[in-house]
Amino acid sequence: MLDTIVRFFQEGGPFMYPIAVVLALGLAIAVERFVYLSGVRRRNRIAFERGILPLLQKRDYQRAMKAASNSNSAIAAIMGAGIGRLLSNSRREDIEYAMEEGLMEVLPRLEKRTQYLATLANIATLLGLLGTIIGLIAAFTAVAAADPSQKASLLSGSISVAMNTTAFGLMSAIPLLMFHAVLQTRTNEIVDSFEMAGVKLLNIISDPGAPAASGAVPPRAANPEPRPSLA
Repeated sequence: MLDTIVRFFQEGGPFMYPIAVVLALGLAIAVERFVYLSGVRRRNRIAFERGILPLLQKRDYQRAMKAASNSNSAIAAIMGAGIGRLLSNSRREDIEYAMEEGLMEVLPRLEKRTQYLATLANIATLLGLLGTIIGLIAAFTAVAAADPSQKASLLSGSISVAMNTTAFGLMSAIPLLMFHAVLQTRTNEIVDSFEMAGVKLLNIISDPGAPAASGAVPPRAANPEPRPSLA
């Protein structure tokens, strides 16, 4: 099988090498992003479920803020922004805005380099097609000067070799597109967990029947007057 793969690669022509470089680069990005997102999800789960959420349920906002400040997870940064506004006696809308701002700061790090996979998949496909077209041009040029009795066999062999480039381009593009879809789905799941955590915080501070912890500062009621538009 190894000999078949090596022969297939050698018969594809010079465009097989840039396609291989594109595939290697895409695989490196996919592995790095998968490891990073897995670490983010694990740290978020530990920081929120074992650290911040139990303190929020006890209405111990001071310790929850301290737990968020001591954690290096992304969800701790978002929750810390909201709890900080809560401790400063801000309105519910201000708490929401603070968490949205924290999410906007975290989101680019989650989506970093993921979009490159789709671009690299397109590049691999186009390189394969380009290699095939150039190979066909060279094949027809060589057949034009060949003996008439050998033209059919020579042309079929040249076309078969030229098609190897397209095949390798597609074989490189398909897994890269799959990795892109998987990483995009995992990123969306992490963002959904951020939104769920923010909703939990807002629901906890909005529950009027829950006992408040010592030193906790309830958020002020929303201002009934309309806020001035920035437009």
